[in-house]
Amino acid sequence: MLEGRTFLLSDALGDVPAGSVGGLVHDDTRFLNRWEMSLEGRSLSLLKSRAVDYYSAAFYLTNPEIDGLRPNTIAVRRFRFVGNGLLEQLAAVNAGLEMARFELRLTCGTDFADLFEMKSSVRDRSERISHEHGADGRSMRFSYEVPGFRAACTVRVVRSGIFDAASLEELADASVRVDGDSLVWELEVAPRQLFGAVVRVELELNDAALEPMHEDFGEQRVASEGALTRWLDAAPDFESDSAALKAVYDKSIIDLAALRIEGTLADEPYVLPAAGLPWFMTLFGRDTLVTSLQTLWVGPDLARGALHLLGELQGSKVDEFRDEEPGRILHEIRQGELTVLGEKPHSPYYGTADATPLWLILLSDYWRLTDDDGFVRDRWQRVLAALEWVDRFGDRDGDGYVEYATRSSEGLGNQCWKDSWDGIQFHDGRIPFLPIATAEIQGYVYDAKLRAAELAERIMGDNTLADRLEREGEELFARFNRDFWSEERGGYYVVGLDGDKQPIDSLTSNLGHLLWSGIVPEERASGIARHLVSEDLFSGWGVRTLSRQDLGYNPIGYHTGTIWPHDNAIVALGLARYGFRDEANRIALAQIEAATHSSFRLPEAFAGFDRVISGFPVPYPTACSPQAWATGAPFVFVKVMLGLEARDREIQLDPNVPDEIGRIQIRNMAAFGAHWDVEANGTRGFVRLAR
Repeated sequence: MLEGRTFLLSDALGDVPAGSVGGLVHDDTRFLNRWEMSLEGRSLSLLKSRAVDYYSAAFYLTNPEIDGLRPNTIAVRRFRFVGNGLLEQLAAVNAGLEMARFELRLTCGTDFADLFEMKSSVRDRSERISHEHGADGRSMRFSYEVPGFRAACTVRVVRSGIFDAASLEELADASVRVDGDSLVWELEVAPRQLFGAVVRVELELNDAALEPMHEDFGEQRVASEGALTRWLDAAPDFESDSAALKAVYDKSIIDLAALRIEGTLADEPYVLPAAGLPWFMTLFGRDTLVTSLQTLWVGPDLARGALHLLGELQGSKVDEFRDEEPGRILHEIRQGELTVLGEKPHSPYYGTADATPLWLILLSDYWRLTDDDGFVRDRWQRVLAALEWVDRFGDRDGDGYVEYATRSSEGLGNQCWKDSWDGIQFHDGRIPFLPIATAEIQGYVYDAKLRAAELAERIMGDNTLADRLEREGEELFARFNRDFWSEERGGYYVVGLDGDKQPIDSLTSNLGHLLWSGIVPEERASGIARHLVSEDLFSGWGVRTLSRQDLGYNPIGYHTGTIWPHDNAIVALGLARYGFRDEANRIALAQIEAATHSSFRLPEAFAGFDRVISGFPVPYPTACSPQAWATGAPFVFVKVMLGLEARDREIQLDPNVPDEIGRIQIRNMAAFGAHWDVEANGTRGFVRLAR
């Protein structure tokens, strides 16, 4: 469950047991690390629980066998609402034939852990955490403060009573007492009576006081005002003969709404997607940019927000601890104690080599869809700074390639999208020496330079710069196709060059990124396409990150054999760009079907097991769900099927919709300051101005 920058992780009972990775988190600080309900000192039994809205969940429970109380006598219900805090509605109905006497206890706790600590080792802050009981006897407050950082939370019972279960007429007050870190009710509930209470958790973080945003289901269009509501209302209407595709689209729209970050910076409001729940509810460079690229046709406001915010936070100096350099687009920003006090470099951290060219690519695509010359013109100095970073700081040794190697004691070793420690490796499993120039980043740079050349000529009238960028792109094209190409395995591109300029010879899904960028010559494209849909890379559910033939392949390795929906979306775009429409559709259909096995939501990643072995996609153990660029992938698959492009104030359509999907209809798609209707079936389709 999440809302804005707040999320809560619990088990299926609704509990957060002490010592778990769960809790109530806001802005990278855990305010509650324990939230457990018991009846007569015993855990309750689960009947059913699930998320209702992205900010709410319902838990239906009952009592186990207890002395003096038969099992399944008390039906317990917890309704939970997250956002700037927590509100929980509790109810316990006596379904038996006799008076029920029992203790209901809600035990709380906090460690004020930084998000970076939650999955590893949490430092002991207990000596600085104060516990206070409210004078009203219905609340408790936890607070923590060190120089430069302060956090607190108050747990308060705002309503508590005994009600007639049928009419909900209040019959009596149900007094609560605070016992240590627990709220305790000693209850006598007659047959067909109901105990009900409302508990609020209010947060304080430095100078901000926060109160729960929601108190009922189905509020997202009422309580979430401003940019979110405008974005939801502006999203195109979508219909398809495929019920699965329609359900996946609808789920993705809501998940994008849940993952939003909004605010105002430099006098401009923004709304943009955070990276994912639970660990990445923050601004990322690469993830946010890719998600914005995926969702442009759904609504350009997310891309505008990402371009604006990331541009305003563009690197301005050399700071080795944060891997900051002038012109560089950030990797990640955090708000927790370790970052605020300077122990972590995420204020922001700039250690990514691909976000800067991706920012240029997104700016180009945003302009092509909106025709907003002014937005580009206002950011032209940032464009020039990004291009300067590519040539001066990105190319560390002057060989014409962008390489990466951290200078920070807390920095990332791999600064490409496969940023785990073993995400880039040789065919025999060896880990390469830094600095590394990965193949797909060179493709991004090639594409970014050609796009920047177009912007320079069309908007700024700078033909000299345009000519230089086009020439540099052509030189990179030739150089890359000489140095990254291998005749082994029937011909393919190695995944990178290591610090000694030795080819890193594993075969990976990054081949599809090269097709997407356009850096592959036409005569080599068919061979690349064959690799991507071969049994060694394509599992039947999607394209694996690493070929089965490489010794480091692991079907549940984070970047060494798993299947990533966003990666598959980029692969599909690349295949479609070179005319391999059937292959692109094969990937799209597999991914859409995979989503039907997880409530129509694609997770961050799933295992690379062969489809003939696993009749359903096996989830990756710690995958974020929802995760922004996985949420955005279905929009790319729709775009690929439609052959949808926007350029020169024209919506271009070249449909190749599979029979399994049938008709696709989009109404009120925003482009060029107008709204458009799009419809396609098979290879026939039309575009017209919306009425």
